[in-house]
Amino acid sequence: MRKVKERIPDGMGGFEVIYEDCEHVEILGVEYTIYERDRHKDKQLDDKDGYCDDSVKEIVTARLEREVDSKKDLNAVRQKILRHEIVHAFLCESGLGSNSNPVDGAWAHNEEMVDWIALQGPKIYEAWQEAGAI
Repeated sequence: MRKVKERIPDGMGGFEVIYEDCEHVEILGVEYTIYERDRHKDKQLDDKDGYCDDSVKEIVTARLEREVDSKKDLNAVRQKILRHEIVHAFLCESGLGSNSNPVDGAWAHNEEMVDWIALQGPKIYEAWQEAGAI
């Protein structure tokens, strides 16, 4: 799905993978544009690694850079962030984002629940495939 633009040696035996800046994904029949942006160019990325803006149908992830304390596989980290934001988009497009009860903590915006779905989604899909459920 993603197009690799460039692979740059990271000096630690691995590679930094640079992707095209924009792609699209269909979420329940609605096209979302996916952007990878530099943190210093998008203030919404100051305190998070990504966000979903359903008002303009955009998913944005921070362009990750190799740092001393960063994970070795930045591609895996970006994929995790992207899955998380796609889950937010599904919740919004299905109507659950606006219909969750904000008084009780707005479950559809609960980051732990969204993380759980994003983390377990590939495993659930694999189990469905193995069982012949899809």
